Amino acid sequence: MDTPGNGQLHRDAGGRPHRSAGWLARAAVSAAFLLGIAFSSTAFAQDQQLPVVTAAKPVVREIVEDDEFVGRFEAVDQVAIRSRVSGYLDKVSFQDGALVNKGDLLFTIDQRPYQAAYDAAKSQVDVAKSLLEFSKMQLDRADELAKTGNISTATVDDRRREYLSAQAQAQMQGATAALTTASLNMEFTEIKAPLSGRIDRRLVSVGNLVQPDSTLLTTIVTRDPIDFYFDVDERLYFSYARDAKARGGSMQEGAGGLDVVVHVADRAEAVFKGKLDFAENRIDNATGTMRVRATFPNADGVLQPGMFGRINVPGSLPHSGVLVPDEAIGADQDRRIVFLVDEAGMVSAKPVRTGPRLDGYRVIREGLTGNETIIVNGLMHARPGTKVKVEMVTLPPKAETAELQQ
Repeated sequence: MDTPGNGQLHRDAGGRPHRSAGWLARAAVSAAFLLGIAFSSTAFAQDQQLPVVTAAKPVVREIVEDDEFVGRFEAVDQVAIRSRVSGYLDKVSFQDGALVNKGDLLFTIDQRPYQAAYDAAKSQVDVAKSLLEFSKMQLDRADELAKTGNISTATVDDRRREYLSAQAQAQMQGATAALTTASLNMEFTEIKAPLSGRIDRRLVSVGNLVQPDSTLLTTIVTRDPIDFYFDVDERLYFSYARDAKARGGSMQEGAGGLDVVVHVADRAEAVFKGKLDFAENRIDNATGTMRVRATFPNADGVLQPGMFGRINVPGSLPHSGVLVPDEAIGADQDRRIVFLVDEAGMVSAKPVRTGPRLDGYRVIREGLTGNETIIVNGLMHARPGTKVKVEMVTLPPKAETAELQQ
């Protein structure tokens, strides 16, 4: 026989069994609880299946945009060493590749023919000088005798004419000029360094004939400072000229000594600091570019003439800039885009206009204000209109000197 109880069967007037109302209520609550657990498990599973991306706020700070150019180092001064006289090379007085000072002896041409020519010219001067001195003595003697009446006035005039004659004076001047030429040629047999710097190897060996003004013996280049030349186009020239005027200078005078840096092909990514100091006074008609020069200190001689480098020139006045990592920038045909993510994890695409690299980041000139949350890692999982799971990070002020901070 059935007895009433909690959750037990009851019989109605017709004798049919049925459940109590309390039991039905408890069953409904249990079903709702189980249904909630099922929905929560499904939502958790779906959340676990969302792609994970790393997002951050862009770096916003005052910047000066840099433009990068490729150029080449050149010596401030360089000279090709040639002889001024002909002859056989007799001596080399330097070591290949050494540092030399202005006035150091480099080469010696066989001096014997020039010494003989010098001696001959000197003897001619001595002869002319003796004749001129003899004529002067004759004139002085005639003047003394004329005072006592022992010589006629006509004889005195003849002696004076002989002393002052053009022939005697010209002979003396010609002999003196020949001696000067012989002395110069004798001096030119010793070829000395016209400036201080690094000398190249000797290009002519001892015993070879050297022709004047044609035979290249060696070269010398200055070491410190050193120049760097590069070309800018018309559009950038106008921008630089405008900024230089705002600074109170001009491009032709180095934009007021604008600070620049240059990178060379070195494993350590060495950076050298210098200043702009010159720009040409016209734009080349053939290329539409202007040649600009910067100068760099080079006391240790690391920078060499002919070396290539990448120079970074400030391309703007200081302004507030938005910086993002290059990894956060995608491409959509000919556009550059970044992916934004909102608080709900929804992804959207934003077209941007990029600028140069600065401190390891890319400058965003248009498209971002700096308040957005951008995806910096996991772009392959991001699609506009989809949902992602976001892990936030903080970008350091300079990406080259710090890692992402959680």
